Amino acid sequence: MSFWQQLTAAAEMGASIFAWSLLIFVVAALVLSIIRPAERLRIRSAVLLLALALVGLITAAVLASSGVNPAKSSYKWISWAARFLLWISFVNVGSVFVFEVFLDALRLKPPRIMRDLLLALTYIVVGIGTLSKDVDITGIVATSAVITAVIGLSFQDTLGNMMGGMALQLERVIGVGDWIRIDGQEGMVKEIRWRHMSIETRNWDTIVIPNSALMKSHVLILGRRAGQPRQHRQWVYFNVDFRYSPTEVSEVVETALRAEPIPNIAPEPPPNCVVMDFKESYCSYAVRYWLTDLAADDPTNSIVRMRIYFALRRAGIPLSIPAHSIFMTEEDESRRERKSAEEIDERAEALKRVELFQTLTDEERCSLAARLRVAPFVRGEAMTRQGAAAHWLYIITRGDAEVRVSVDGNLSERIATLHQGDFFGEMGMMTGEPRAATVIALSEVECYRVDKEAFHDIMHSRPEIAEDISEVLALRRVELDAVREDLNEEAKRARLRQHQGDLLHRIRHFFKL
Repeated sequence: MSFWQQLTAAAEMGASIFAWSLLIFVVAALVLSIIRPAERLRIRSAVLLLALALVGLITAAVLASSGVNPAKSSYKWISWAARFLLWISFVNVGSVFVFEVFLDALRLKPPRIMRDLLLALTYIVVGIGTLSKDVDITGIVATSAVITAVIGLSFQDTLGNMMGGMALQLERVIGVGDWIRIDGQEGMVKEIRWRHMSIETRNWDTIVIPNSALMKSHVLILGRRAGQPRQHRQWVYFNVDFRYSPTEVSEVVETALRAEPIPNIAPEPPPNCVVMDFKESYCSYAVRYWLTDLAADDPTNSIVRMRIYFALRRAGIPLSIPAHSIFMTEEDESRRERKSAEEIDERAEALKRVELFQTLTDEERCSLAARLRVAPFVRGEAMTRQGAAAHWLYIITRGDAEVRVSVDGNLSERIATLHQGDFFGEMGMMTGEPRAATVIALSEVECYRVDKEAFHDIMHSRPEIAEDISEVLALRRVELDAVREDLNEEAKRARLRQHQGDLLHRIRHFFKL
């Protein structure tokens, strides 16, 4: 028998099959190394196993050529080990082709642990199949059951880690590339192995967590929501003094953050600024934005803080600093009287511009001005609501508002816009009539509020004012009717007398004149 025949006999293959198998293996290993560089380590391991298998086969062939009986145990074990290594090398190269080329072309990506399980099962089948030709494996199988039980009791933690890794990869709750938080640590999942999961943190560290511990802990997966892109909400806090309106601060900050795109910040939802708390001497704010690159949290926070800082400086709004200030003002009677007189004059001037109060004397306006209340509203807030019973009138001193009328419970389109100097709610104050419309602040609005009680004394001291006021109210109502119904002059005069008489009666009844 030639040496080549002895070699193929040890491999238990025909000469042509053995030669073709080696040729296919070499070509496949070269091609896979080129198209799948990431698998070169596995391919090199397969080539090394093939080399060891060939050494074993050559050794077995040398022994056979030297006259050693193939039935001897030394020949059998050498040839068996060589055949086992030969098939394992074939299986490793074949697994690279199946999992990395064939399934990848089908866009299938099975968990890595499934690949390892299939390979391990294949190794067992190859080992048993190779060994069964020369050895009775019945006793080995029976003995292996006992050995398995001993191993299971001795390596409970290891088996727990392995089962945890299997569950993680098969269920795909956590995958490679996910950002997670566990026990106060945040990082990106680098790999999930049989025994552990490795996490790379932003500090350039790697945390290794046993799979069994991972399965028993609460794990927060950052930035993941079903059907949505990966993005995580970040918070940046800052403080501003109470002297500056929260609406103004929020508008300034949001405008600055939305004006130009910021790297790693999602356009939707857009960044927003919210009021978080009221402290001793300042208001606490927070900017919320959605981070798309979870590794760049601190650099992106820094850019956001710079945008906030310079936007507030442009608006003349300084950031609040931790400090305690004591303001001392010399207070005396003359100063208090002067400030009060200036405030009343300012309010009386505002009343003078209201058509409803133009018939009042200066003394009456000053008396009414002393009892006005300041009523501020934030943008979007309802200043008065249709159908409400409110016995007061508003005079707008700053800002804009819109008037809407509800139909079947739904607010209609805007029917009028109110500006500085306009007033509304006069029918409610003078007659007790429910509000006929809803008024909503379009910006920050400051008003003076005139209550029925504040007007009560003036009406009782000079009841004839009721006639003048009823005429003003009737005129406003007739002007509205004329627009709606296209009334001529005679119809308007008749409607004016009718409305004035009705309103005068209702005013006298409401104020009990």
